[in-house]
Amino acid sequence: FFFLRFMFAALALGLSPPTAPLRLAAALLAPALRTSPPPLLAAGGARTSKTVAVNRVARREFEILDEYEAGIALVGTEVKSCRAGKMNLRDGFCSVKAGECWLENVNIAQHGTTGGYFNHDEGRRRRLLLHKREIRKIGQAVARDGLTVVPLSAYFNARSCLKLKIAVARGKKLQDKRETIRRREQDREVRRQIKQAF
Repeated sequence: FFFLRFMFAALALGLSPPTAPLRLAAALLAPALRTSPPPLLAAGGARTSKTVAVNRVARREFEILDEYEAGIALVGTEVKSCRAGKMNLRDGFCSVKAGECWLENVNIAQHGTTGGYFNHDEGRRRRLLLHKREIRKIGQAVARDGLTVVPLSAYFNARSCLKLKIAVARGKKLQDKRETIRRREQDREVRRQIKQAF
C-alpha cells in the first residue's frame, strides 16, 4: 500500500516509474542533507561554545579598556588544527592597516595528517572580520592614544564558527601589576573567610 502511494506521488511529479522511488527519495531527503553542521549541545540541549585558546598573559600584562568579538579568516587546515586545540595566542597582537584589521604573531600548528604542500604557514597574518566602524574606532585608539590590541581568547560559538575576543589595552607598569596582585590576594582572603564562616 505504501509503495503504491509512493508511485502515484512520483507520477504526479512527472518521474518515470523505474527510477521514481530513488528520485523521489532524493528529492525528499535533499533539504535534510543540506543543513548546517550540528551545533555544540550541552546535556540539556542548550547551545554552548568551545574554548580553543586563552591568552592569560594579556590580562596580566595589560589593562583591558574595550573588548570586541571578531571573526577570523582561516584556511581549512587551520580550522582543523584549532578544533584540535593547537592555537597559541600568547605573543599575538592586532594591527590596523588600510582599513582592515590583521591578527599577527599567532601560531596555529600545522595539521598532523595533511601533507606539507597542502598545509598552511603557522605564523602567517590572518584577517579579522569586524565592522568598519569597529575597525575605525580601534585604529583611532591605537594611533591617538598609543594603545595596543591583543587577542584574549579564541572559541567556537554555538553555530560552530571560530571567533576571537580581542581587546584594546594599555600596558601595565610594575606598580599596576603589584596592585592587581594585592587586590587578587585580598579577594581570595575574603572568599576564604566567608567559606570558613559558613
